[in-house]
Amino acid sequence: MLRAWMLRLAGMLPNAERERELADEIEGHLQMHIDDNIRRGMTPELARRDAILKLGGVESTKQAYRERRTVPFLENLLRDVRFAIRQLRKNPGFTSTAIVMLALGMCASVAIFAFVDAALIKPLPYRNPARLVGVYENVPLIQCPQCPLSYPDYLDWKKLNTVFSSLDAYEHTGASLSTPTGAQPASGARVTDGFFRTLGVTPVLGRDFYAGEDLPSAPRAVILSYAVWQQRYGGKADILGRTVTLNGAPNTVIGVLPREFHFAPAEPAEFWTTLHAASECDLRRSCHSLLGVARLKDGVSVQTALANVTSIAQQLEKQYPENRGQGAGLITLSEAISGNIRPILLLLLSGAGLLLLIASVNVASLLLVRSESRKREIAVRSALGAGRGRLVSQFVTEGLVLVAAGSALGLVSAVWVMQLLTRLIPANMLARMSFLDDLGLNVRVVAFAGVIALVAAVLFSLTPTLHFSLSETRGALAEGSRGSAGNTWRRLGSKLVVLELATAMVLLVGAGLLGRSLYRLLHVDIGLRPDRLITMFVAAPDANYGKDVQAIALERQVVSRIESLPGVKSVGISSDLPVNGWGDTTWLRILGRPWHGEHNEMPERDVSSGYFTTLGATLLGGRYFTEAEDASKPRVAIINQAFVRQYFPGEDAIGKQLSFLSDPPKPIEIVGIVEDIKEGPLDTTNRPVLYIPFNQSAGNYFNVVVRTLQSGPSLLPTVAATIHQIDPGIVTGGETTMSALINESAYLHRSSAWLVGGFAALALLLGVVGLYGVVAYSVSQRTREIGVRMALGAQRSSVYRLILKEAGWLTAVGIAVGLACAVAAATLMRGLLFGVRSWDVPTLAAVAAVLAVAALLASYIPARRAASISPVEALRAE
Repeated sequence: MLRAWMLRLAGMLPNAERERELADEIEGHLQMHIDDNIRRGMTPELARRDAILKLGGVESTKQAYRERRTVPFLENLLRDVRFAIRQLRKNPGFTSTAIVMLALGMCASVAIFAFVDAALIKPLPYRNPARLVGVYENVPLIQCPQCPLSYPDYLDWKKLNTVFSSLDAYEHTGASLSTPTGAQPASGARVTDGFFRTLGVTPVLGRDFYAGEDLPSAPRAVILSYAVWQQRYGGKADILGRTVTLNGAPNTVIGVLPREFHFAPAEPAEFWTTLHAASECDLRRSCHSLLGVARLKDGVSVQTALANVTSIAQQLEKQYPENRGQGAGLITLSEAISGNIRPILLLLLSGAGLLLLIASVNVASLLLVRSESRKREIAVRSALGAGRGRLVSQFVTEGLVLVAAGSALGLVSAVWVMQLLTRLIPANMLARMSFLDDLGLNVRVVAFAGVIALVAAVLFSLTPTLHFSLSETRGALAEGSRGSAGNTWRRLGSKLVVLELATAMVLLVGAGLLGRSLYRLLHVDIGLRPDRLITMFVAAPDANYGKDVQAIALERQVVSRIESLPGVKSVGISSDLPVNGWGDTTWLRILGRPWHGEHNEMPERDVSSGYFTTLGATLLGGRYFTEAEDASKPRVAIINQAFVRQYFPGEDAIGKQLSFLSDPPKPIEIVGIVEDIKEGPLDTTNRPVLYIPFNQSAGNYFNVVVRTLQSGPSLLPTVAATIHQIDPGIVTGGETTMSALINESAYLHRSSAWLVGGFAALALLLGVVGLYGVVAYSVSQRTREIGVRMALGAQRSSVYRLILKEAGWLTAVGIAVGLACAVAAATLMRGLLFGVRSWDVPTLAAVAAVLAVAALLASYIPARRAASISPVEALRAE
């Protein structure tokens, strides 16, 4: 049986010798019958005719023999493919246009889906990830539903909960790695001892942390990420047991994580150390620095778990004054990892899908037009005996060839687009998106592309198939090529154009709203001048700079040395940089007013005397800090406008006194008011901020801000080298410009606006091209009608009106339908808009006008051609 099939497959290969042998054999059989007929008295002509009739026809006999020797279905398929390729090569304009359109839609859809797959669909590299949740505190006062936990709260939640099989905590940290060449910046994470067991992750080399290995009394241990093991230590197995010095403390390497492991909320993290909660912040219930991850018990839902930890938070709120106003927050770990990119990815996937729809509709329109031009060919083939099944088979084959070519080109382009989009993501942001490490074509992405190709193949095969019927083809044979518009234009072509224009309208409105949103975001008043402003962080070792007096001396030396550099105008120091977040908060009270233990929580920024001048901030009242204001002087503070609006409306805040929640209160006098500086993301509202002199709240981890007289980036290496000259053990990093920080803060808005804008531009082009194609075809089919009209006295203006009226109705309907759909779609994306309503009238009107003008221009060209038709030539052609 197998041998017979192999012979049949081999028989499909072209073989001239076998064909000659077959012809000779058939000719031999014919000659025998001819000789017998001649002996019976027939003439040679009659004898040959009778022999061929008995044989059943020479070609029919050859075909029957070939079918017994080959696989007829495959042979017909190959023949159809060869014929389809010849047909498509005869029409290079149609073929290339159709393939490029399909490839364009395929490329956009597959590339964006690859990002969606990596961030939202790809299973997380943990055991049973659906049972993992992120655990947070919910603080409505500062609009923070996913705030960090304090270490004491974490211990209480771990002890009192009844819904988690395990609960652990982690914190992303920077680190100073001691090397033979000096200290180097490194990234890391502090975790509790059961962190990796909760995730269900086992080191690929070595062991996990033991229970109790996170206690202050336990020896310090570290687990390496796979990347740092390979890059810093050459992937050597003898890394186990070696000592790594982080932040001046020796840590023993006990394991290496798997290559596929990632945990975006703590990334980038090269060194994973145990928590060792011993610092002042760790032991203080009011210091919140940890995030939680828990595994739900079997049968426990997220809602049930949330109710349980909420009740614990309420219990702790009654027990500890520091916990007032602090609830509980719980989300699935997949949501915690994807973060705020989920809605943007879904928006981009929707945009790419709409672009694919327009491209597919355009190709379907082209196929309809081509079907009309092939009407006579199909009629002749049908009249000569070609069955409907044979014709359908040919249409299907041509559709498959188009889809195969377009899909191949689209997939290759998609890989390139994935790489391009990844390179456009800022390095700092990309480092926090470790789930994109394996971005590319995988089984799910290829399957998605296969589904698109399958749907396209069905659409492109059915379009010409449904267009024809046996009655139509016979009518076409008799009809010839009369110049009246076919039913395609009236029944289906116009509907496809409306669909294209409506879809383009949706994309254009989305792009317009995102564009206006981005414009407003980039023009938010951030309260500083970012031009020629450079920044970097400084991390000095605790052993040498852990005391306030040491940190103050270092700060003064850093400022003095940098200010002496050529091209430097001024230098400032801050515990946190603008546009980075509203974290590092503190609680305070206003002295002289009744206080009942309520929490007035706001960000605290410890800044140098020259910080505001360096930023280019605006002083609205009072004064800036002086260098002499240290711990020996009365405590002072500067507040922002938002602080005044919330706590001192209609009052003069200068001279008023505040206090942290200490007993007894220690007064802090307000000496200045500055214009709001955007401390958090650009799309957030300004909040009250408290600025404290660095010399009264010193630390050995701070940020340097430098105002330059020339191009900022060129000075970054010089500034970093100057700091290292003070002490080689000091680590610097994060060298960038303030403009780059602002751009990074707006990156997600910018990328979504540009990508959707690109999709919209392509959709507009495709929609207008589709309208032009259908109107132009309609004109070509109505040549005789227009010629008759003009022969009977019709003016060119009336021909213009005839064509433009037809196109105008299609455009008007497309815009109307598109507007309704666009408003509905914009309502769904309102969470991504900033300062713009989903039904923004100027945007809707502008988009409608752009689409209408583009459609009018596209229709004018065929209308002009129609008005130029010569009646004599038109009638002669018919």
